[in-house]
Amino acid sequence: MPPTPDAAQAPSVGPDRGRADACPGALRLHPAEDGNLARLRLPGGFLTRRQLLAVADATDALGDGEVEITSRGNVQLRGLADGCAADLAERLRAVGLLPSDTHERVRNVVASPLAGLDGRGVGGGEIAYWVRELDRALCAAPWAAGLSGKFLFALDDGRGDVAALNADVTLIAVGAGRALLRLGRARRATAVDAPVPAALDAARRFLDLAAGRAWHPRELQAELPEGDVPLPPFAGEPPALGAVRAAGAVGAVVGGLSVGLRFGRASSAQWRLLAAALGEAALGEGAPDEGAPGGGARDGEGPRAARLTPWRGVVLPGADGSWLARLADAGFRTAPGGPWEGVTACTGLPGCGKSLADVRAQAARAVADVPAEGLPVHWSGCARRCGHPAGRWVDVLATAAGHRVTVDGTVRDTEENETAEAVAEARNTPWRRPK
Repeated sequence: MPPTPDAAQAPSVGPDRGRADACPGALRLHPAEDGNLARLRLPGGFLTRRQLLAVADATDALGDGEVEITSRGNVQLRGLADGCAADLAERLRAVGLLPSDTHERVRNVVASPLAGLDGRGVGGGEIAYWVRELDRALCAAPWAAGLSGKFLFALDDGRGDVAALNADVTLIAVGAGRALLRLGRARRATAVDAPVPAALDAARRFLDLAAGRAWHPRELQAELPEGDVPLPPFAGEPPALGAVRAAGAVGAVVGGLSVGLRFGRASSAQWRLLAAALGEAALGEGAPDEGAPGGGARDGEGPRAARLTPWRGVVLPGADGSWLARLADAGFRTAPGGPWEGVTACTGLPGCGKSLADVRAQAARAVADVPAEGLPVHWSGCARRCGHPAGRWVDVLATAAGHRVTVDGTVRDTEENETAEAVAEARNTPWRRPK
């Protein structure tokens, strides 16, 4: 889908340049209304079975018993008690989820979740290797600790899924170990023979150029060099839910399973079920300090890992199709389509003190009251619009009187009892460019 023009949607509140980057991490906990919050960076969204179980144990022992997947394929733990930071850090280090205390917040790397599993894309065998090498290089570079906790790398296998997220630095595989390097939202890219060093060098050059003026390349887009390779529109399609099959394949499951979660939130019991499904397919556990897992053509070794997606889903490589029914019974979404497709929301009340409403509960009621399919829709409790999707989407913003529903620049203010119908109509709005 085409990107929404900037004027068509109200932007999130920009960062406050007068203060330090306060983005939460695994060591820097964020105080919220429902307790402390920790954000665990997972380059590529990779989690081995052992790491899945460790996260479930941590939320049971220290948090609210649930796990959130973020819009960058990372993990959040909420409801953490005061004074638990050291215990949490020890648990994470024991399973290789905290390889660097100084760089843990800058390990923001998303990757094509189906790379190497469904026969699409041209860099499937390279992506996991690039993820691990970029993560290692970031952690080894002292200057990289100066990147914002929001700075994002995207590694696309050529299908155009994560490239559509408009990351700060994007690598798009073109085959034979080569890639196109894109900076911010540039419409042209540069062909590179050594993708990981090129991505790292681009981040360093931006940091030198920004000199405290900006946190993202898009804020200085006009000052950045643009490549000479025109870029096509990116599909931006999330993995379809259900069995992952190779293109044109029929019959047996080839690549694994893809499942979704409402609002990207799972109980520890659901999390352990993911580990069980992955465990049947896993090739091995690997050493706890081996770094980001994933496997790949360039290394051929290492444990098979679940892949958390930027669309708040989970891909389980190699998992058998017989697990779909069990996962569905446990509350996972296991088939494409339906009114829950593309429905997201920020934390809202009671977890966020800035929110005006319990937007997740409101979104769930709206889906039940007036089921609709169509455009993605994001419910926000305040004007920051945390976690909103990329591309074209319906913006539902809580207000003192109800909600403000916006699509393609058209705004409709609704009372509480009118919102579900307004959202259903907006999700089916034909594309028209705003004036």
